[in-house]
Amino acid sequence: MGGGGLGNEQSVDVVTVVDTNGIASIEFARPDRKNAFELNMLEDLSAALDACVADPNVKAIILAGRGAHFSSGASPALMAKLRDATPLEVQGSVYGIAQGAARRLYNCPKPTIALVSGAAVTLGCELALACDFRLIDETSFFQEAWIRLGLLPPLGGMFLLPRMVGVARASEMILQGRRVKAEEAERIGLAHELVPADQLRTRGLELAQDLGSIPPQAYRLAKQGFHRGLESTMETEWSANALAQAVLMSTEDFAEGVASVTERRAPGFVGR
Repeated sequence: MGGGGLGNEQSVDVVTVVDTNGIASIEFARPDRKNAFELNMLEDLSAALDACVADPNVKAIILAGRGAHFSSGASPALMAKLRDATPLEVQGSVYGIAQGAARRLYNCPKPTIALVSGAAVTLGCELALACDFRLIDETSFFQEAWIRLGLLPPLGGMFLLPRMVGVARASEMILQGRRVKAEEAERIGLAHELVPADQLRTRGLELAQDLGSIPPQAYRLAKQGFHRGLESTMETEWSANALAQAVLMSTEDFAEGVASVTERRAPGFVGR
């Protein structure tokens, strides 16, 4: 792991498999921990995406979590590490890494599909939002729960959600941390398709093969144009939110939010 003085763990918890049809499946492989993220997993995700983009045999990319959940977000250990980091460490290292993964997904020239079962919370939610398509099953739910910890969504959700689901519903997700379950997610446009759990993988592969059959240059340029029409201030949002997140992670309320999760109790926020 580079920079910031926050450690240098190694991970084998992001696994990539490319099938004979050129569909790359990148899986978060910590099902016993609801695929909660460590920093090195986010670095591994970025490396996997770089490898898929560089491989001419890869036509489309599926992002999924092994087991019952897509991802429950940052691990308690990672939250504690961020709580103790300086604002500059958070801005320069942590969200350089986390935003690096989101940027690669959002800007990926190849089709990207998130297959969401169970939780897609905080980091998991933001990474799913950065994909081109989201297929879900009946167990899935999305939650930008950052504000419940005294934080904000820093990886693009505050820009993308109002454009996906409208200002009113986005404000509930961002400012209230409201959980959106599967049927509602499909109804409001947060997810593209709701399928039975036992068919999610099959349907994901079908969509990936269809998207992978589209001329790659056309897909790349169409995606660039589509994003360009949406994101005239996206870079501004990434920079501003990383700085804001760095400040928030130095507050007493974030420390209290982490403590309340660790101690399984209601938080007592003080506004500092």
